[in-house]
Amino acid sequence: MTVPQPRLRRVLVLPLGTAMATALAFLPNVTASAAEPAAAPASASVATDATALSYVVNVRPGHGVPKHVRKAIADAGGTIVTSYDEIGVIVVHSSNAAFAPTLRGVPGVESAGNTRNAPLPAQSTTDEGAPVALDATQIADATAEATDGQDPLEPLQWDLPAIKADKAHEKSLGSPDVTVAVIDTGVDDTHPDIAPNFDRAASVNCVTGKPDTTDGAWRPTAAESPHGTHVAGEIAGARNGVGITGVAPGVKVAGIKVATTAGYFYTEAVVCGFMWAAGHHVDVTNNSYYTDPWYFNCKNDPDQRALVDAITKATRYAEHKGVVNVAAAGNESYDLAADTITDPVSPNDGTPSDRVIDPRTCYDIPTQLPGVVTVAATGAKGLKSSFSNYGLGVIDIAAPGGDSTAYQKPEPPATSGLILGPLPGGRWGYMAGTSMATPHVAGVAALIKSTHPHASAALVKALLYAEADATPCTDPYDINGDGKVDAVCEGTKNRNGFYGWGTADALDAVTK
Repeated sequence: MTVPQPRLRRVLVLPLGTAMATALAFLPNVTASAAEPAAAPASASVATDATALSYVVNVRPGHGVPKHVRKAIADAGGTIVTSYDEIGVIVVHSSNAAFAPTLRGVPGVESAGNTRNAPLPAQSTTDEGAPVALDATQIADATAEATDGQDPLEPLQWDLPAIKADKAHEKSLGSPDVTVAVIDTGVDDTHPDIAPNFDRAASVNCVTGKPDTTDGAWRPTAAESPHGTHVAGEIAGARNGVGITGVAPGVKVAGIKVATTAGYFYTEAVVCGFMWAAGHHVDVTNNSYYTDPWYFNCKNDPDQRALVDAITKATRYAEHKGVVNVAAAGNESYDLAADTITDPVSPNDGTPSDRVIDPRTCYDIPTQLPGVVTVAATGAKGLKSSFSNYGLGVIDIAAPGGDSTAYQKPEPPATSGLILGPLPGGRWGYMAGTSMATPHVAGVAALIKSTHPHASAALVKALLYAEADATPCTDPYDINGDGKVDAVCEGTKNRNGFYGWGTADALDAVTK
């Protein structure tokens, strides 16, 4: 089987001075698979393929793994990696090609499905693209522009005043009692912009689906993506006279690593990430990815249904524990409220094919799950970024994610329409995408939690939406100036498909 190169989720890396062309996040679409085969008896002989895959088995929560289910897993050639008894999700490895359909026939099993198409571990170790790093001259020029009280690179951060974060910082930097967990590719906690605010106790490696608390296991290796480090700095880059400033520079940030070396975010790792956050005093999670290998997971496909079930259980449990889950809307300019969407790249770890899906029954997870805050991206002029997904009733809120179109250039002294953030190894660079919009909202949610420390997750979300600046539809939306409408916004000034309830407002977060 030929395994396509993985695509980093929800981030665009855009060379300065060029048209936006490269999307490092492609959203795979899911066509419904053939009808589920009849389940084999649990005692049937095990027919295996050449490689082991990972599975999730969903059962009733709160009762552990029932003995008869444990036996059925073993009889079907499965090995339990871990189980999350609070939500009834079991992570299993098996080389039995019939494992999932076999388990679906076991009493008490709600759903079961394989989480990937590639063998364990993923075969590719190639990450695509690279951020546009600042050079010494750019750093010196920005430092010369910095005013008293600003970090040296803050003059390049047009995104902070776009959500009034600069004004918010005059009132509050946020509370160190609040932690935002970055569920992502890993966080370099040694970076000078991140180290002062890093929460080691809330950090972990969840790549296998089972928490690895080895010191530093949450860090990316040199061969892995800088994505999580960039996101972490956007949220909580310290106000310390070094580099950039985060949206909430006084709160804590944790790293929950869920991406494989090849850059895949598989279900068992994502479930682990949410469950870890729920149990370690995390207040907000940032999710700038989609769960591989399907862009959209259709519930009429038994494997995909199991993935939706497992992550839904995990996000709901985390919110029940007080966690606000914030997720990126995606970078394909899809109308997520349309009747159909064509997805040409799913599964992205197998053999993709064009699928026509109904986004009302096929979900980008965790983005489209109940209770999750879905974030669209805007550029330096406050308009929907050219790449950002949208959709009335799907998008909850908008925030700066950058854009390289000629129209959305920032005012000086900022020089790039992309988002500046830290990179591993003590560097800084530009990135763009709904990946970059999401941490702005996570940062504002952290400021709200700082202002209202006893607020429930539901109340923090309600305040996030109520305090957002109403942003009317852009009509007509011709973002590249070629005379053609690039997207159609539906809705009212107070809630629409481009900006949801509006643009995030950090100043209101610390004053209301």
